[in-house]
Amino acid sequence: MTTTVSAATRAEYCVIACADAWRDNGEVLASPMGLIPSIGARLAKRTFSPDLLLTDGEAMIVGLDGEPEGWLPYRQHLTMVTGGRRHVMMGASQIDRFGNQNISCIGDWERPARQLLGVRGAPVNTLNNPVSYWVPKHSSRVFVEKVDMISGVGYDSAAAAGPSATRYHRIPRVVTNLGVLDFETPDRAMRLASLHPGVTVDEVAEATGFPVARPDEVPSTREPTPEELRLIREVIDPKGLRDREVPS
Repeated sequence: MTTTVSAATRAEYCVIACADAWRDNGEVLASPMGLIPSIGARLAKRTFSPDLLLTDGEAMIVGLDGEPEGWLPYRQHLTMVTGGRRHVMMGASQIDRFGNQNISCIGDWERPARQLLGVRGAPVNTLNNPVSYWVPKHSSRVFVEKVDMISGVGYDSAAAAGPSATRYHRIPRVVTNLGVLDFETPDRAMRLASLHPGVTVDEVAEATGFPVARPDEVPSTREPTPEELRLIREVIDPKGLRDREVPS
């Protein structure tokens, strides 16, 4: 008897796009921040990136079943963080065309209209190891021409700071509910790399506060395999929490 696999949801395409951020990373520490990035990291380790290291969010390296496999003392964590052996996927309250990210405040620093999380570890993350981003709702309020404050360092800011800032700096991708963006352009400006099924180039342009570079033909985000869908639906997220973050 053949079992039919239902079509992937928008949330599942987002999971796949997040998982692919860790493809070919080797033995690095994955630090996903948020539900869909976490599902993506766990999927990557179960499939094409078996050497990926996952933690319980505190101090233990964990296996596929969540059981502790080793201790990650703070000193070792810092060594990995400062040597490019960690790949973070953070969120962004604002992000601009060169990848500068803001999670600190909206409005002028002297009298902000809204106080957010604060800079936290974003500068160190972005200068010392690869950082990707996850934005569950792609809009011109998030994708702005210039961020109100730089928390995570973008390509133009890193270049201006010199070699010490660019040694490990890299932004592999930005995943949103509409598609995947990267910085594979001559001037390191944001580029539309793929569209999730059902999304148009015009939708992305309308939801972005600056012109986005794009190829003549924008590909679709890759299809999840039947085994990847099984793992997402039956093993990693059987309660379907992903669909609450990105509704179909």
